[in-house]
Amino acid sequence: MSDGDVIRQKVAELEEKKSELRNKRNERAVAAQRKAGKMTVRERIDAFVDPGTFLEIDMFAKGLGREFGADKFDLPGDGIVIGVGKINGRETAIFAGDYTCMAGTFGEMHGRKMNKMFEFALKHQIPIVGINDCAGARLQENMGPLSQYGRLFYLNSIASGVVPQISLLHGPVAGGQAYSPGLMDFLFMVKDMGYTFIAGPPLVEAMTGEKATADELGGWEVHSKVSGVCHVVAEDEQDSFAQARQLLGYLPQNNREDPPYVETGDPVDRESERLYDLIPARRERVYDMHKILSEVVDNGELFEIHKDYHPNMIVAFARLGGHTVGIVANNPIYKGGVVTTQAAEKAARFKLFCDAFNIPILNVVDTPGYMIGSEQERLGIIYRGAKLLYATSCATVPQITLYVGKGYAGGYLTMGSKDFDVDYVFAWPTAELGLVGPKGTVNVVGRKTIRKAGDEAEARGEDRKAAEAAKRAELEDEFRKTYLSVYYPAGLQYVDDVIDPKKTRPTLILAYETLRGKKKELPWRKHGNIPL
Repeated sequence: MSDGDVIRQKVAELEEKKSELRNKRNERAVAAQRKAGKMTVRERIDAFVDPGTFLEIDMFAKGLGREFGADKFDLPGDGIVIGVGKINGRETAIFAGDYTCMAGTFGEMHGRKMNKMFEFALKHQIPIVGINDCAGARLQENMGPLSQYGRLFYLNSIASGVVPQISLLHGPVAGGQAYSPGLMDFLFMVKDMGYTFIAGPPLVEAMTGEKATADELGGWEVHSKVSGVCHVVAEDEQDSFAQARQLLGYLPQNNREDPPYVETGDPVDRESERLYDLIPARRERVYDMHKILSEVVDNGELFEIHKDYHPNMIVAFARLGGHTVGIVANNPIYKGGVVTTQAAEKAARFKLFCDAFNIPILNVVDTPGYMIGSEQERLGIIYRGAKLLYATSCATVPQITLYVGKGYAGGYLTMGSKDFDVDYVFAWPTAELGLVGPKGTVNVVGRKTIRKAGDEAEARGEDRKAAEAAKRAELEDEFRKTYLSVYYPAGLQYVDDVIDPKKTRPTLILAYETLRGKKKELPWRKHGNIPL
């Protein structure tokens, strides 16, 4: 046999081994996966990455467990596929759990492979995406998985603010492993397919007596609407992959790069008189801020984060003149756009991400301020609400604020007033800026005047309440025209310019162009101490 024939034989053996590993499967488990409407692990990768770009590594890795008969397990790749593929033509580190392989349980080698991809992403400065479908730790291996969990959480934390981290839940992520998606930047959940909880229903019932379903403990509705753990909800697996690809398109590869420029075809000088009709002339009426934002950004496209979580605050990615911006906006259609504890945290987290990855911030403001009352105080609004003050203060990226309606008290400040070193502050002529709204101010400074009007009416034999109400309305109107008029703060340099609403888009694009080279250095420190 010639040397060439020997090599050909070895290559044939290699291909046979690889084919066996790719196709070795528990047919019963695969059938269950299909019945649940799920793809297999390699089908998921093929559906996610650019065709023909996935380079798999560590295919031959074997499980390390020896106790409780674990050495007898036949686990191809130890239940996880790892490698590098291209998303929108850009390299991305990827790991994907294989639920058909012992329910995708996290063994020591499984963990080592996952951690290897985080180390690879850090070393090569590329994003990392995990496709999760895992029943939790492999108990037969005891300390091995526990140690790899620790390493995983460490790498999640070290990679934070260095490379984008995205977690896609296409199945369960249970037990301690759930902390990893929680430490990543964005967590996607597929409806009625993705679940995550620290302990599943049987353990919860055994330890606490509480009976709860998987949906009630950690389904998509709980985490997208109540806990805030989930940032994006997908209708199915294909939708999850499509949305993840779209999100990555807005982001840079790492914290040393700028976000990618995309030619959107939307003219930078486009004006819109439709904006005149989107905000009500009467301040008491509510409206949906999404309509204003969509009219301004490129092609009306918003990629919203935390859409269903405290929707009185909007956070979203969009483009202006082809460049990515992160938008933080009050939404008056929900609770009047008031800043609640959780809404402040939502906005603060988003601003911190944008600042870490060189994404300019646009604040669009219409809020009566922070929510007051005993419920919010018990929720810790003094320190938790202060997170948004902190994030707005510490941002070093270009930051522009646009006041379109109310900007009162702490809401005026926390959304990005001139006092927070915001680069530009613009306002529509509809904006009202001040310490307190007219009702609150008149209640305090006009009490004597209102009482006097009532006394005089009573002396004349007229209705006291009607006279006081009329005087109150008169004082409120006078206060609004004199002190809440946007021209009052503009005259004091709290507003850089009052702009025609229809010119909002070209004004913002031009303003951001002047800020492209912005360099802002904060005082040296190891790190700040954000109020947690």
